[in-house]
Amino acid sequence: MLKTAIVTMLFGIAAYSSHAQDSKKPAEMTPEMTEQWEPEPQVVTPGTNNAAAPSDAIILFDGKDLSKWKSKNGEGDAAWPVNDGYFTVGKGDISTKQGFRDFQLHLEWSAPEKVEGEGQGRGNSGVFLQDRYEVQILDSHNNRTYSNGQAGSIYKQYPPLVNAMRKPGEWNSYDIIYTAPRFNEDGSLFSEARVTVIHNGVVIQNNAVIRGATEYIGLPKYKAHGNAPISLQDHGNPVRFRNIWIREL
Repeated sequence: MLKTAIVTMLFGIAAYSSHAQDSKKPAEMTPEMTEQWEPEPQVVTPGTNNAAAPSDAIILFDGKDLSKWKSKNGEGDAAWPVNDGYFTVGKGDISTKQGFRDFQLHLEWSAPEKVEGEGQGRGNSGVFLQDRYEVQILDSHNNRTYSNGQAGSIYKQYPPLVNAMRKPGEWNSYDIIYTAPRFNEDGSLFSEARVTVIHNGVVIQNNAVIRGATEYIGLPKYKAHGNAPISLQDHGNPVRFRNIWIREL
């Protein structure tokens, strides 16, 4: 009798334990459980081609004037000459009047058709992200120089993955996806800047980690900053620019 009672009790405990375990099993998954409906992405109308500005872009140069730019040294408006839908490097660097953080930037540029000089002295300019991190502009068509200083390099930091340069006088495009660095409240670095560069449709920088502000002499380093402009460099060569737009991310 006692043996029967013990067996019955043990069976009851096992049955309860099995039921308790079953009750803790997660509900069976359904397709709806992994569907996200909010927020709904806003509608952006693409340009008529991949070089044309989408509907949410800020037009930095529309082929008519440099009203969105100023002299970098603070001495008034940008004075680079505008002709036939493009502008040419003039005296002194220029910067956008507006500052930016994370963005997608499109610009087109052309090295002079008449080849003069060699190395860094040939078709040299640069686009500075947040006014301090340079993506090099240079005539690198059959023009050997140090690899981390040729067209598409993160200047003095990373060579481009490949040389996608077109011939002198032909138009090149840069599409740049940039994530700004983040800083702690005390000014120390929290996370580095990152950049992807597409040159004439070819990826030449793939989510590269920028080591700090561009330096011609010495090693790059970070100094805390906020939003900052896009700048273009006067390096003494008549590089041309057109079709510049930006999307804040």
